[in-house]
Parts: sequence; C-alpha cells; structure tokens
Amino acid sequence: MAYDGFRESLFPTYSPPRLDFVEGRGAWLRTADGREFLDFIAGIAVNSLGHCHPRLVKTIQEQAGKLWHLSNMFDVPGQQELAALYCENSFADAVFFANSGTEAVECALKSARRFHYANGAPERVDIIGFDGAFHGRTYAAVNAAGNPKYVEGFGPRLPSYKQCAFAEIDAIERMIDEKTAAILVEPVQGEGGLRVLSPEQLTNLRTLCDKHGVLLIFDEVQCGAGRTGKLFAHQWAENATPDIMALAKGVGGGFPLGMCLATRAVAETMTVGTHGTTYGGNALAVAVGRAVLEEMISPGFMARVEEAAGLLRDGLEKIAARQPEKVVEVRGKGLLVGLQVRVANTAVRDAARDRNLLVGVAGGDVVRMAPPLIITDAEIARALVILDEAITATNLPEA
Repeated sequence: MAYDGFRESLFPTYSPPRLDFVEGRGAWLRTADGREFLDFIAGIAVNSLGHCHPRLVKTIQEQAGKLWHLSNMFDVPGQQELAALYCENSFADAVFFANSGTEAVECALKSARRFHYANGAPERVDIIGFDGAFHGRTYAAVNAAGNPKYVEGFGPRLPSYKQCAFAEIDAIERMIDEKTAAILVEPVQGEGGLRVLSPEQLTNLRTLCDKHGVLLIFDEVQCGAGRTGKLFAHQWAENATPDIMALAKGVGGGFPLGMCLATRAVAETMTVGTHGTTYGGNALAVAVGRAVLEEMISPGFMARVEEAAGLLRDGLEKIAARQPEKVVEVRGKGLLVGLQVRVANTAVRDAARDRNLLVGVAGGDVVRMAPPLIITDAEIARALVILDEAITATNLPEA
C-alpha cells in the first residue's frame, strides 16, 4: 500500500475506511458529520459492554483521580482482588496480567515450556496447534499459528511450532512425541473463520493431554469474556479445563488488558525474573477489568447473552435459507458468529457499512459479527435487515 496523504504519518499497516468516528454509546457510533452506525464488530469483540458503559466510565474516572501506574516493581492496587475473582470463576489458581492478547499468549507459551523445564524435561518445547489459528502478531504468536500470510517476510520460521488440520484430534495425537510441551487451541477460531470445536472435541483434547503428560492451552482471547454465553467458551464442555488460558479483548471492555491464567503447578514454575511487563495490570486496567467481570457474572447477564445469541443465530439461519446461492452456512457460537458466503465477504462488509452497519470479515469467506454483549433485540433485528440487504446487493463472482 502506498502513502496517499491519508494517515501519511502512520505505518501503512492498516487501511481503514474514511470515517471520522467521534462518539460511541452502547452499540452505536457517531461520526463528526452526524451519521450513526450500528456497531456489530465492537472493536473486534473488545467492547463487551458497548461504548461508554456508564459503570466503566465512572470506574475509570474515579481510578484516574487516584493512581494510574506504578509498574510491577510494586504491589499494584486492585491486582490481587481481580486475580482472585477470576480464579474463583475459573479453573485457575493464579493470573499474570498483560496488556493484550498476543502478550497473554506469549506468557502461556513461556509458561508451558518453563513447566517442563522445571519438572526435569527441558526437551519438551514443541507446541502443537491447528491450522487457521490466530494467536496474535508477535514473532512467537505468528509462528505458533503458522499462517503464511503473517510469517512471510520476517525471516526464518521459529522451530518447535507445529500445526495440525483443524479439529483432527486423532491426527494431533500422532504428532505428540517426547518433545511435545503443549497443545494450543482456540475453542472458537476468530480470524480463522469462526470454526468451532465441539464440546466432545474439547474433552477429547483434555483426555489426550492427560494421557501424554502434555499441557493444554486455550486461547480465549476472542471467544472468552462471555462472548459465547458462558464466561469462557470451553465451559460448554465437561471435563475440558485447560492448564493455561490466554484472555484479553473483552475482559477490559475497551481498555487494554490481557491475562494468562494457569493452575498452581504451572504458575509456580514462573519464578521471579522469568517473565515481566511494565504496563501490564496497571491500576487503571485492573479497576476497569474488575467492573467488567462483575457485570458479566451478575445474575441474569449470561442468560441474556444466550437469549440474544439465539435471536441473532435464528435470523442468520433465515438469511441463509433465503439466499442459498450466496450463503453457505452460519458459523460460530454465541455472539461470535457469522456467515460463510460465496460472494466476496469484503463486498458484503462494505455494503453493510454503506447502510450504517459495521461488521467484519474472517477466514477468507466469512462475514464476522461480534456485537456488544448488551445488544438489544431491536438492534439485532435492525442488523439482520441490513445484512440481508447487503448480501442481496452483492453480486456473485463471474464464472
């Protein structure tokens, strides 16, 4: 991409549409010229409680008047409380706070290798994942995912990262050997096209890891934080708890926050000096993070997410039935869903945006939706009408 005067002082790594958003409320964004857009991508599953949620605004204003940043040289107020609350509501015994999903994944990868090193098996360094995965943009994360689009041009591939065909549990077992440290997987792939591992497959992965002494890492950066109708996507399966889990995106409700959760056996091997972060878990982040989590675990919240997800999926299924020549199937789970299409997914996205609906794309042929978890029935109905119109207006590719 060449510089053209638009964003000329920035790296040309993004190509956003020329929209001047200045304000957001709930599921809506407004531009400087007064156009209002229904936001069904929510900062890529980040704005879990919508834009400018009153409690989050109040929380960050109050904390901003007290303390912003200390670094982890000191005990940061609020960290222990938020970590304890996550441990109470998950499999985990300990939390490492970071700033983003890719940092959370980096911590997970280091923790897996460190665990085996500390337990007398330093040769166990291999990480096995699935094709189509996305684990972030750092060097280790792109190599763990193995997508050629993200590793090309950045030097040789890192060793000890392997990928298996998606959901092929039998094939992944054949890849395990004496050097395998962990299996890394998204219960619901985000960038990979909203492909879902079934509860049975997740349980089988847990059984497989126990059988071979391998750690199980769930990357729930995108599918966690209540997005599927449970606090964590793997909770739809029985007996499928991980050893390590990476979280980010929706846990901060729009404020940068990531975390790596782990069992005590894993966490205790990450001793002083083995890992660190300057900004991670700062006072502003953990204050907002606690407010987000308390909202998500409040009575009735997840039930409402499930209800909204059912309404949205039902509407998407009807669109697919009305336009079978253009729509292959409905993908995803909860409020991380989309349509696999035969038309150009970017063209559908653009047509929806022209009609004031914001959606995303994923996996080459999927139109992706990740609306705020507080989305209303009326907003879902409006989005479905626009999406149907956008698909109708998009032509099939010429034969």
